[in-house]
Amino acid sequence: MFRRIGNLIRGFLSLFISGLEKSNPEALLEVEKENLRAQIARYNQGLASHAGLCERLMGQVKKEEAEERDLRAKTSAHLKAGNREAAAQYALRLQQVQAELKENRAQMEQAESTYRDLLKARDVAVTSATAKIESLKAMINDMKIKRAVAEMNEMATGMIASVGGSGDTLNRLESMVREERDKAAGRARVAKDSIQMGDIHVKEAEMKALADQALADFAASEGIVLEPAAGAPAAAAAPAAVKQMGPVAQSNPS
Repeated sequence: MFRRIGNLIRGFLSLFISGLEKSNPEALLEVEKENLRAQIARYNQGLASHAGLCERLMGQVKKEEAEERDLRAKTSAHLKAGNREAAAQYALRLQQVQAELKENRAQMEQAESTYRDLLKARDVAVTSATAKIESLKAMINDMKIKRAVAEMNEMATGMIASVGGSGDTLNRLESMVREERDKAAGRARVAKDSIQMGDIHVKEAEMKALADQALADFAASEGIVLEPAAGAPAAAAAPAAVKQMGPVAQSNPS
């Protein structure tokens, strides 16, 4: 039973940690970057140790090459001098040094090749990890942008649903304004239909006739002959002509 409880607790902790990781991807990425730095540091330490081995082998090879040259010269000198025993001892030592030199050269070449391979592997691993980290950073930034856009769209959708919903203040205000506008339009139409346009036209014609009569009286008193108005009937000028011929007809009998 205690084992089952422990599994349950570990499950809850795993879910909690997974939720924290999802909500904070930047923190998880920083942890991975620190882990990569630590791994590179440890790798560089091992690489430095291997480079030290290569340097020791190179020093050993150089020392043995110098010893080989020295033994070769001494063997040749004693042999030319007739000291066969001394020359033989130097020749034997020369063989041993040459064998050691050959082995150390092979080890040095192998160590150098291994060092270059390790260096290349480190560079490739670091480049790959750096590219992946940069890709993850870009993905995180893109995720943030898309998450922000999604939240804004959700907010906009909620606002539209809230503003356009039934019982909303703006909808009620729109309904009241539309109702009052229709009422005002109806009142204006009723008032327009109630006006007696016939009486207005009669009144207008009467006022125009009075004005024309006043003008004719003024012209008659001043002896001014009025020209007929444009569009006026020709019969309107006939009375004036008859009035002017009256005195001439009366003067003929005398």
